[in-house]
Formats: sequence, C-alpha cells, structure tokens
Amino acid sequence: MSALLATLPGHYYTSGDLFAAEQANIFESRWFCTVRSADLAEPGRFRKVQVGRESVLLVRGRDGLLRAFLNVCRHRGAQLCTESEGQVRRSLRCPYHSWTYGLDGRLMAAPNIGTLTDDAGSPIDRQRYGLVPVALTEWLGYAWVCLADVPPPFEDVVAEATATLGDADAINRYGIGGLDVGHRVVYEVAANWKLIVENFMECYHCSSIHPELVGVLPEFTKGVAAQANVGRGAEFGSQVQGFTVDGAAGFGRLPGLTEDQDRRYYAITVKPTVFVNLVPDHVIFHRMYPLAADRTVVECDWLYPRDVLNSGQDMSRSVELFHRVNEQDFAACERTQPAMSSRAYRNGGVLVPAEHHLAVFHEWVLSRLAAAV
Repeated sequence: MSALLATLPGHYYTSGDLFAAEQANIFESRWFCTVRSADLAEPGRFRKVQVGRESVLLVRGRDGLLRAFLNVCRHRGAQLCTESEGQVRRSLRCPYHSWTYGLDGRLMAAPNIGTLTDDAGSPIDRQRYGLVPVALTEWLGYAWVCLADVPPPFEDVVAEATATLGDADAINRYGIGGLDVGHRVVYEVAANWKLIVENFMECYHCSSIHPELVGVLPEFTKGVAAQANVGRGAEFGSQVQGFTVDGAAGFGRLPGLTEDQDRRYYAITVKPTVFVNLVPDHVIFHRMYPLAADRTVVECDWLYPRDVLNSGQDMSRSVELFHRVNEQDFAACERTQPAMSSRAYRNGGVLVPAEHHLAVFHEWVLSRLAAAV
C-alpha cells in the first residue's frame, strides 16, 4: 500500500449541489443526534432542530414521552414554531391560521373546525391531519431522530460507533445518560462538516496546534489518534493527575469504570455528526448541525455526575482543556475551508499513514452519495 492516499477532491467541501445530496442521503436518511433529553424534561418543553433540509420539532408530551415531528402545519405549511426553543402549556398553535395540535401531534382545534369535512361529508380525521411524526430513539441521554421512511437499525449505529473501544459494553460503564450538563458551548464554524469530522478523527496535527492536550496525553505527539488504537485509547502522562488544562487533579473516577479505563482518554465518532470524548471523571459530547457547505454549528456538552455539580467544585480547568482544543481545531478547519476551492486542491490532497483511517470515512461518504444515484 502506498504511504500516501488520496483525499476527497476540493469541491466535495464547497459544492452546494453535493451538500444538498448529503442533506438528502446522509443527514435525512441516517440517525441524527438532536438534543440532550434532559433539556426537554418538563411537559411542553420543545426545541426546533435543523436536520438536513427539514425543521424538526422535539417536544415532551404530558404523558412524559419525548416525540419528534416535522415543524410544519398541515393546513397551509407554515412553520409551527419559529422560536428555537421554549415552553408551551397544553398545545402547539400555528401562528398563521391557529390550527392547534396536542403535544402528541394530534389536531385539536382549528377555526370553524366543526364545518370542516372530508370528501364523504364526514368530520375531518384529526389524527390524519395531525403533525407528521419523525422516528425517535434515545441513547447516551440524547434524542436521535431519523427522517427515513424505514430507519436503519439503531443497533447498527451503536455497534459501529463503539467498535473502536474494543468492548461493546465499555461505553455503558461511563453512565453517560445519567450525567448532567455542567457546561455547554455553541460554536459557529465557517467550515464544511467533513473537515471537522476529519480533524476530530486524526491526531497528526496534535503536536502542532494542541500544546495543552499533548501535555496531558504525551503519546499524541506521535500523531496516532486514539480512535486508531482499538480498545486502548491514549494514556495520561506519568505526572498528569487529571484531564485538565494544566494536568492538575480533576474529580473522582466515574463509578462504573474499570481499572483499564482509568487514566485513559478514548474517543469515538458516531457518523455522521457526533464525537464522544471519554475520560475517567467526565464526558465531552459534541454534536454538529451542518447548515451549508461552508457553515457548521457545533454544540459541545461537558457532562459530569450530579454530585460533582452540586458540590460547587471549580470545573473551569476541566472545561478549559477541551474548550481550547475546540477553538484550536475549529480555527484550523476555518483556515482550510478557503483552500478547498483553490485549483491547488482541485484533485484533493493526501493522507499520510497516521491518517489512513480517514479514507474509510471518505469511502462511507462516497457510498452514501452513490447509493442515491
């Protein structure tokens, strides 16, 4: 095998047509991570999320169930909720003509609804004219939706994502669903979503732009990503006490972890838009919302046990490490994005051996696009 493998050509990162194809055949056909379920804990709490070309509304019902619907009124197609998030009491009311839906999506009311009939003269079917549902499942404390008519098995998503841990149950021992958000940052990144995925998956750049990270994980100076070390992760430096910006002690080890998971950093990618960083005392969870060929929103949660948050302990050094990593990574992606339209990158670039696993991601993208042809 050649030491240098080809990357995707530059137009895969700039073309509006290709981005539209990705919206249809990746974001709208795969399971897509939307919100932290606990953010919508109370009945009537809702959030609007862009999934591909569709606006999706997630809302907690009065029965306690979390549901997802297309954010479209069935009357004349107005967007039902224009706010990004909020709270309603018992129903969702279209601001255009006042068609009103229950939190379970059923049509509840409309002006002169008693006079509305179908072709047979019967009262309109309120279930039939309810909101269009979207498949939803929950994993790791987050709500994942799929717009496909027949969603792929979610078990396949879990199996593929956790394969780099070398142990199917390893991720469960972190108890991610039971952790709480201690800090959240939303980043606006002027770069294509694939550049961000590629950056996260490789560590050839780590010694160049991540001094704080390699200070905690010195083996990253060799350029080998944690995801390439199946089942092993990356070991903390011998003088490092915790996963903090200065290597000082963090918090107590998460209760479910084994000795083998202590003092190690693991990372997984859940295609297409999620990165999970696993360390002994907390979890860092990224989810991306690709909005254009050159614009991506990344929402990053730092997750901790509730007793740590309630204790009032200072989390700033714990948060600051990966906040700096994020800012360094996203700045690199933004420096790269303009060059994707250069004639110098018309045929793409190259992957060195430490980056060869990125070719698998490229093949996955190409296979998804080819399947639509």
